[in-house]
Amino acid sequence: MKNLILLTAAIATFSTSVSGALAPSPRPAPKAYVIGEIVVKDPKAYEDYKAAIASTAARFGGRYLVRGGKVETIEGDSPQGRVVIIEFDSFEKAMAFEHAPETLAASAIRHRAAKSRLFVVEGAPQ
Repeated sequence: MKNLILLTAAIATFSTSVSGALAPSPRPAPKAYVIGEIVVKDPKAYEDYKAAIASTAARFGGRYLVRGGKVETIEGDSPQGRVVIIEFDSFEKAMAFEHAPETLAASAIRHRAAKSRLFVVEGAPQ
């Protein structure tokens, strides 16, 4: 009986130390994406907007994944104009970028130069 108690205690200690060693590390926060659909009305002013917003996006860790380019519609309505996708490390960083004074100032240029729709979308957990 004493050997059975010792064996049970040894197994419990071993399984606790192994399960602790094999416990998954915490998952990083899902990334977030600012997605824009932009119809440029004034190309010169839109270039001014692009110059103003790029450094602000970078300051918040934003990385341009898509900035215009070819679009092929598979289903539903085609996007109007150009599509822009900026990746951020988290939803909070994307929202901080969107609400930053520099972004709001640059957005005033975009509003004069283009018609736009913007979304912030949280990505799938990593």
